[in-house]
Amino acid sequence: MALLKCDFFSELLMISTSMTVILPENTNNQIGLKNNKYDGKIPVLYLLHGLSDDHTAWTRRTSIERYAAEYGIAIVMPQVDHSFYTDMAFGKQYWTFLSEELPNVVRSFFPISDAKEDNFVAGLSMGGYGAFRWALRKPEQFTAAASLSGVMDLASHAKQKQADQNPIANVMYLAFGNRDLAGTDHDLFALLRKEEELPALYQACGTEDFLWEENEKFAQFTNEYNIPVTTSFSAGAHEWGFWDEKIQEVLAWLPLKSK
Repeated sequence: MALLKCDFFSELLMISTSMTVILPENTNNQIGLKNNKYDGKIPVLYLLHGLSDDHTAWTRRTSIERYAAEYGIAIVMPQVDHSFYTDMAFGKQYWTFLSEELPNVVRSFFPISDAKEDNFVAGLSMGGYGAFRWALRKPEQFTAAASLSGVMDLASHAKQKQADQNPIANVMYLAFGNRDLAGTDHDLFALLRKEEELPALYQACGTEDFLWEENEKFAQFTNEYNIPVTTSFSAGAHEWGFWDEKIQEVLAWLPLKSK
């Protein structure tokens, strides 16, 4: 596998930004690593970071490079600051950057497939929310999406944070202002009601996670509306040991043509 830090200029953000990229490599001589060969354009998983992380977090705290080698898939990990993957009320247009500019930049730099069946998105915590929001708002871009310990009920969080005085409340204010997010395109429950053709969805959360109750609520909602979601709920907290385990499950679950 090739591991790259890519620094580039974003026309939309009007600033230099970074992404970490893992690319599969056609080799049989790496000891202790199984590489899956590919032909043509490479399938890609956009892997999103959480609130306190950046584009390096997944490679620093999991073995994602080693896991991806077996599947012959590229991993793209962008940097989005504290944006909650939205066009911020008081900040930069990270949603438009993510959903429009970034895929074009990635394909201009690397031999990445633009076919829906070769494109996937996943993330943890804030990134789990971002992955589902991206896939539900842009279902034409992805065939599958996964949320690990995701913020599933953002509207309730935003309403609660308006009454709080703490750093997380300040972050959410910068992202969303004082808007009521219920029923908007920031609300995953509302997005599920709108979409008829959904990508495949995978949801994981630990039962000791502080986000467990809203993940359970989301699972109950999808069951009530007969929305197919693969769930993986098990003992675990909001921590990297859990996410390292679950990202392996996600890679095995993805409907890759090379399997």
